[in-house]
Amino acid sequence: MADTLIQIRNLLKQFGSLVVLDHIDLDVREGENLVVFGQSGTGKSVLLKCIIGLLKPDEGDISMLGKDVINCTLPELNEVRKQTGFLFQGAALYDSMTVRQNLEFPLKRHFSFTQQELNEKVEYTLALVSLENAVDKMPSELSGGMRKRIGLARSIITQPKIMFYDEPTTGLDPITSKEISDLIINMQKKFNMTSIAVTHDLICAKIIADRAIFLRNGKIAFQGDLAHLTESENPFLKNFFSDELIKE
Repeated sequence: MADTLIQIRNLLKQFGSLVVLDHIDLDVREGENLVVFGQSGTGKSVLLKCIIGLLKPDEGDISMLGKDVINCTLPELNEVRKQTGFLFQGAALYDSMTVRQNLEFPLKRHFSFTQQELNEKVEYTLALVSLENAVDKMPSELSGGMRKRIGLARSIITQPKIMFYDEPTTGLDPITSKEISDLIINMQKKFNMTSIAVTHDLICAKIIADRAIFLRNGKIAFQGDLAHLTESENPFLKNFFSDELIKE
């Protein structure tokens, strides 16, 4: 059985009187792509931010790569973060930097590479997302799909063990959404990455999901393989996924 890279126990996160995550238990295994579904405001992005240490839970335990994320020191947390990547909803590229500079940024921040090594890593990673010719362009010169590809390239350039995707295909047309989803699954296979993806995009989920969970009222209300959720006779799930299919 594959190792558990992320373990969550009794996770509680609330903002004032609003309980967003209500004592959640979750394991994510090595090499697994877990997709997180839920209506807006149900804590999907909050879950990612708690795991990565951007938000501190009110109760519970989170272990990632064998490290206690909640109680470790900031230097220890940063060492764990070096082994993770995060693709934000809007790609979050630095507008004042070229594509090359965007990709070099995490390498310069966390590692000591020569300029030649930096050039080789940038060129190799851009080739993975088929955007070698964009290396000296500014983000403003790129389409939405290209920016997502560059954001993905920057996220994987350090070859992380774990990837987090927050709505990786939001705002993209169906064809580009499929291209990004195919890239995600290809990167998983190439580098044996483990990932958690928050999405409502069924095109994306059908391509990348090994397993899916559905957050409702702060709890994991449903979980299983994607077919188990999308073909469920549960009235709530039927309505939710019927709406998503209409959006496609």
